[in-house]
Amino acid sequence: MGVEICVEGLTKSFGHQVVWQDVSLTLPAGEVSVMLGPSGTGKSVFLKTLVGLLRPDRGSVTVAGRDITRLRERELYEVRKLFGVLFQDGALFGSMNLYDNIAFPLREHTRRSESEIRRVVLEKMDMVGLIGSEGKLPGEISGGMRKRAGLARALVLDPEIILFDEPDSGLDPVRVAYLNQLIVDLNAQIDATFLIVTHDISSARQVPDNIGLLFRRELVMFGPREELLNSDEPVVRQFLGGRMQGPIGMAEEKDAAQVKQELAQLVDTAPAREPTPRLLPGPGITRPPRWEAIARREAALHRKEVTGA
Repeated sequence: MGVEICVEGLTKSFGHQVVWQDVSLTLPAGEVSVMLGPSGTGKSVFLKTLVGLLRPDRGSVTVAGRDITRLRERELYEVRKLFGVLFQDGALFGSMNLYDNIAFPLREHTRRSESEIRRVVLEKMDMVGLIGSEGKLPGEISGGMRKRAGLARALVLDPEIILFDEPDSGLDPVRVAYLNQLIVDLNAQIDATFLIVTHDISSARQVPDNIGLLFRRELVMFGPREELLNSDEPVVRQFLGGRMQGPIGMAEEKDAAQVKQELAQLVDTAPAREPTPRLLPGPGITRPPRWEAIARREAALHRKEVTGA
């Protein structure tokens, strides 16, 4: 079972530049959450802060009951064992074949025998559909295969939390669809807590239980996907709709008067439709019911019906 991550009042700056401030949210245990936001809003910085690679200026990140912002390096090392991370490019060693890349964390951080390592590596390669590719080098395979190899390596230590830093970057829409299904299937199988940073709106609509949006140095919203997909918040509607009218500009934020004028002139001619259905696990894979998630989604939909907001 995955573990809950509770973020309270998190603020991070580089010099005089504030990346984001006073960010508070809870990533529910065992659920898939997505963090969206325009380029340059600090989504990757947020991931690195969660795993303790960057220290925040203020705030707390509580993982399994421990605030990692206050831990010493030795204690932080122990908490990091709960995490697996899939980096944008897979972060594979170019001189190692896929088998050795995936085995690397086991050889580096455990004292398992080579026969036990082989069992684990082949099990994880099977989970991501890479059996038969053990001897291939990263340079000999497609971008999608490199992503899956990076994911297999993130899984070998059986993490309870998996962070995905733009897993769809560099992939065509078909490979993104396959990767999205793989993520949903894995979450159902291993029941870990997933957080995905992405720009891909299709993925954000289909994959997660929860969605968050970073903009203007703050967390605009975080909650059940239905709540975000039905939101009337201008920046949320603009980002999910992929349109120019709204607070997000090409190079910088627009001023309030310009945004107000654009939104007043905007005529939304798209027909009303139901939110995109969430992807279900593949045949033969059963996801345990998340009763708390179901209750939050129902409450969000009820608020929308009652208040119209």
